[in-house]
Amino acid sequence: MDLKDIKELIALMRRNDLSEFEMEKEGFRIKLKKGVEPVICPAPAAGYQPQAAGPALAAPTAPAAPAAESKPQGAEITSPMVGTFYAGASPESPPYVEVGAEVSEETVVCIIEAMKVMNEIKAETRGVIAEVLIENGKPVQYGQPLFRLK
Repeated sequence: MDLKDIKELIALMRRNDLSEFEMEKEGFRIKLKKGVEPVICPAPAAGYQPQAAGPALAAPTAPAAPAAESKPQGAEITSPMVGTFYAGASPESPPYVEVGAEVSEETVVCIIEAMKVMNEIKAETRGVIAEVLIENGKPVQYGQPLFRLK
């Protein structure tokens, strides 16, 4: 892929009002993001002990209200990227959160694997997990709801 192709991808993103684009082809990988802070989370290290389970990074879909300390009714934690949803750190590990678990802004709720990189997703809001909307090991899209809070 040369600079001309990359410029065409950027133009495509602008024409279609996309904020994120990711592609892998024959060992080449490109990820373009517009107007968002990067989410870089290393894979869990051996011996890693997660803190209280917390939800993933919520995708910016509407102007964010100040971090509310009240529990939002029906708020959702959405996927900040395209990838594969994992409820726990490994297949043998318990899920980070389950229905009824109380979460805060810093609580890790799941992992999204994107391009063989494990990204811990935080709740970024306070609440109680009312529903897990994705099955472990299933693919997710950018902005797709992962958890519903009460």
